[in-house]
Amino acid sequence: MQIARTVRNRLLAATVFALVIASAPVPAHAVSKEIIELQTQVQQLLDMVQRLQSTLDTRFGVLQNLAQQTADQAKQMSVTVNDLQQKLNTQNEAVNGKVDTVSGQVQSLNDSVDELKSRIAKLDKSIQDMQTQLQNIQTPPPSAVTPNGPAGGSAMPNGGQAPGPAGANASAASAANQAPPLQETYQSGLRDFNAGRYQLAAGEFQDVLHFYPLDDLAGTAQFYLGEIAYQQEQYEDAVNAYNAVLEGFSGNPKAPAAQLHKGQALLKLNKREAGIRELRLLIQRYPRTPEAASARGKLNGMGVRITAK
Repeated sequence: MQIARTVRNRLLAATVFALVIASAPVPAHAVSKEIIELQTQVQQLLDMVQRLQSTLDTRFGVLQNLAQQTADQAKQMSVTVNDLQQKLNTQNEAVNGKVDTVSGQVQSLNDSVDELKSRIAKLDKSIQDMQTQLQNIQTPPPSAVTPNGPAGGSAMPNGGQAPGPAGANASAASAANQAPPLQETYQSGLRDFNAGRYQLAAGEFQDVLHFYPLDDLAGTAQFYLGEIAYQQEQYEDAVNAYNAVLEGFSGNPKAPAAQLHKGQALLKLNKREAGIRELRLLIQRYPRTPEAASARGKLNGMGVRITAK
């Protein structure tokens, strides 16, 4: 553009000079063939200058238009690139979120399978124990054969006989009647726990587990055994007790609290990664529970992401 302006200025100066020469008064007697030719050349020069000026203006306008179009296209391209970058970022975040979700679901599925296997194993053991008890009840103890008594029982000092199968059944029924009442035992353990009598409470909760292993209160009793260990700062024992709740009583209402306190116990043991993993798993399994809200607050307080990368 600077070169075009310089050329234009020079052409204008030449044109002015030619006009001055052409308009200068010439005496009539001095007019000659050379002057006429000069005037003709000056006129041609003026025409050429005008054509050149017109050509320069046209090309300059074309250049300005092209420059404006190029600027507009560059701006549009920049906007398009920014939009594309934002879309890519959004898609990457969505993909990462889906990957995290799928990973959590797979982990939850694996945990559920492990819990199911554990429950099946416990159920098999309970069935075997029941079968053993039935066999013990149905099989009478061997009776001594005496000359004065039948083979079914031994003679007693007073002339009676030792109990046969009926006596064995009566003994088993008597042993079953020795089981403490479920509700009273559980409530007594709960009162002792709230009063800080942890040793008494532990014995009562263990009775619930021993005599009523398939009852819903057994899972709650197991949870409170973990709470007793946690209150006494026996964090390893607490983790084991909470694991027993999560593996054997996953449907118990205390399962979310067991997982929360398990994570906290692991953190107390300086097992940071394991504790964080347990809190994240709690949020995935029970997202709408108060325990999940507590887990989120704990992770946020530690400056840890809710979901793993």
